[in-house]
Amino acid sequence: MPKRTSALAITSLVTGILGWSFLPFVGSIVAIITGHMARAEIRRNWDSIDGYGLALVGLCLGWAAIILSVLAVLMVLLVFGGLAALLAGALASA
Repeated sequence: MPKRTSALAITSLVTGILGWSFLPFVGSIVAIITGHMARAEIRRNWDSIDGYGLALVGLCLGWAAIILSVLAVLMVLLVFGGLAALLAGALASA
């Protein structure tokens, strides 16, 4: 009997891709959640369900998008915070 591909794994992959394009934050969160659910489903029914790689790629895409988003926000805060501190120091000495 052929194995069927997990619908959660496909959902994880698709929303992981959408997390990089149309749904930046929401798609990544959904990809992470459905990726973990798909991996658990596949581990429970390994003889009848396939798609472990799809779930893993969806998870990786979701986590990468979240991590890069957090790093981008931190960089913006640090750059503008540094500029504000520099400007405040320049105004205080004038």
